[in-house]
Amino acid sequence: MSRKLFLSFIFTLFLLSASAQQRLVYQMYSIGHNADTSFVEVKRFGKQLKIQDINTFDGKMIPGISDDITYVDYDADSAYFQMKYADGDSYFAYFSLKSNIEFTEEGNEVMNGYDCKKYRTSINSNTIEIWMTETLGYDATPTLSRGVLKGVMVRQLVNGSSVLELKSIKKDKKLKNETIPSDLGKRVSGKDIDKIAKDKLIIKVPVFNEEQIHFADIEKFKGEIPFDSVIHFSYGTLILKRMNLETLPEHYSYFLDVRQQSNGDAYDRPASIFVIPTDRALSLKDALIDSIQVLPSYTDKRDITYRAIKLEDDFLPVVELMRFFTPFGVKHFNDRVKFDGLEWEDEAYYKQEITDVAKHLRGDVLIGAFISNYDGGGHKLSMDILAYPSSYSWDLSYNDDWTLPLFNTCNVMEMTGQHYCRLFKTDSLTVEFEVPENVSNLQLRYISTGHGGWGGGDEFNQKENSILIDGEKMFVHTPWRCDCATFREMNPVSGNFWNGQSSSDLSRSGWCPGTATQPVYFDLGFLKPGKHTITIAIPQGDDEGNSFNHWMVSGMLIGTL
Repeated sequence: MSRKLFLSFIFTLFLLSASAQQRLVYQMYSIGHNADTSFVEVKRFGKQLKIQDINTFDGKMIPGISDDITYVDYDADSAYFQMKYADGDSYFAYFSLKSNIEFTEEGNEVMNGYDCKKYRTSINSNTIEIWMTETLGYDATPTLSRGVLKGVMVRQLVNGSSVLELKSIKKDKKLKNETIPSDLGKRVSGKDIDKIAKDKLIIKVPVFNEEQIHFADIEKFKGEIPFDSVIHFSYGTLILKRMNLETLPEHYSYFLDVRQQSNGDAYDRPASIFVIPTDRALSLKDALIDSIQVLPSYTDKRDITYRAIKLEDDFLPVVELMRFFTPFGVKHFNDRVKFDGLEWEDEAYYKQEITDVAKHLRGDVLIGAFISNYDGGGHKLSMDILAYPSSYSWDLSYNDDWTLPLFNTCNVMEMTGQHYCRLFKTDSLTVEFEVPENVSNLQLRYISTGHGGWGGGDEFNQKENSILIDGEKMFVHTPWRCDCATFREMNPVSGNFWNGQSSSDLSRSGWCPGTATQPVYFDLGFLKPGKHTITIAIPQGDDEGNSFNHWMVSGMLIGTL
């Protein structure tokens, strides 16, 4: 080969190598919206791509955000999606470039200055239009999830509104260092990598782990409650844990994640998850350490005394996060009764959002759980607090929530002298409270369930709850659940009747065995700053023999400052 031909050959290789190194930038936005756009970068070196979002975020990001990179090797018909975390963890999933997605070719169009072929497909009822150009002589796309087509993607349109389009192409000679790494981290399935990504974003705070809640002659606890120890009170039917929750951010959404199993008790039992506020001179903590007798009392017209049920100058009632009801013997009694077509669940599962009362889950917190039962085996309870981010920014801080617990008649110290609330037979429950200046979005968060477990009892009969503000009837609410039969698989030892029904199927006053009772909300935005009263009145039914009706009601004000 002559020197001239050799130099020409070397120059040609240089041009081919340089032309194989490009940086393609895509912009993503929604038509008709003024929201910020985002950008995706596709680095190309020969037949390989590195696809990555361009980070334009200014500030500290939430924990659990990964650096996501997709590598593509067209020669090997392979793609690798990698997640890299600040703590050093790295995961990847492998995908083939082959796709089962069928596209319809709709002819040629000029799009953004490029001669393109237009394609159309539909995925999960989403219409997707894609414009591809083959004039550039290579393949590149910012997304692989909707199939791989020949050429370079110029534009993608989803449902006529979501756009991803090519904005620029630049040569970049440094891309030879951006080839696919030999170590991408731990390999997982495509399904698992999605779960890992979501789990990393969630802040999970374990609270209780298979704690036994049962009736037992336990030694009474005295002294200061330590952090991070589960202490049993009220003959073992109430458990309490002191936790420091300073790290939980305010701009997350909060959920309780609760799992419960029978450990010997066969019956449906009322249960409550709560926080003990300690902002005033007295709290339920004092009763647990000393006696229920130390707390404020109210005596009804039948001379029954109730303690710790409402707001006083020196006392705040417990804040009920969740009320739930155990099913009939789930897990422990699963082998006792067999029905064709029924598979008993291994546990009851309750998950409920509590963002509106999340103020009570910050700092030094006393979290309690109560299950009413007189059984030596009782129940097993596990619970986590889950916090989900509402923004990518860690720097957000709202500090605008305001709450005031008003009343709670759930007798969580039942086994040590706190009476069932039977007062609505002869009395109503009235609480005086004060609305401070500048409170907005004021609401009453109200939970109500009726009890009296015979045909004529309040458990099985609809009873209207009247809510009076400053003596005037403003709201009515009739707590009722008529979907209890949905939860049959959690009730293995529920009573079964001659007509084919189970007792767990029957409709009830705001609850079902194996469910959580949802709060209801009443708008109090009309209240002016200053002192007011709230009254709860319920037409409680008559007692029958040794059986009696009672009501568990809790209410608190929530708002913003």
